[in-house]
Amino acid sequence: MREPKSIGLVPRPLLSMMVAGTWLLANNSLYIGHLILAVLLGIALPRLTVHFWPDAPRVKKPGVAARLLAVFAYDVAVANFQVARLVLGSNDRLRPAFVDVPLDLRDEFGVALLASLVTLTPGTVSADYDPTLSVLRVHALDVEDGDALIKEIKQRYETPLREALGC
Repeated sequence: MREPKSIGLVPRPLLSMMVAGTWLLANNSLYIGHLILAVLLGIALPRLTVHFWPDAPRVKKPGVAARLLAVFAYDVAVANFQVARLVLGSNDRLRPAFVDVPLDLRDEFGVALLASLVTLTPGTVSADYDPTLSVLRVHALDVEDGDALIKEIKQRYETPLREALGC
């Protein structure tokens, strides 16, 4: 979902609210000085960084995005147990490997989001992206079949991400 357009002094209202809220939470205080500083930081920081933020694509299909988030949440929960079992077990059972995942996704924001989903799932890390070949290099803690891992990433994350973002 795209953030609302600039409102006067506030180029990214949602980011401004998050900065101000984070400041107040970090200080655990609602004193007037902290409130004023939170508002000033909430206005100043997004204005100073506005040129560094790319425009995020719009979510074209929110239902698909919601399903993707549900699948991701499930995968994170399951992977936590799998990784714990692997780490607590014998190191002889581990089969770490790098796997190159060819991507159909070309949108920079979409690739970054896919890399984040892979990295946030325990047991896998996106290690590199080659934009000329459109290949995401993934390191996995336990790989029995590299082709199966590629198929899983493409089916569970890349395809719904492309569909949700319309890219």
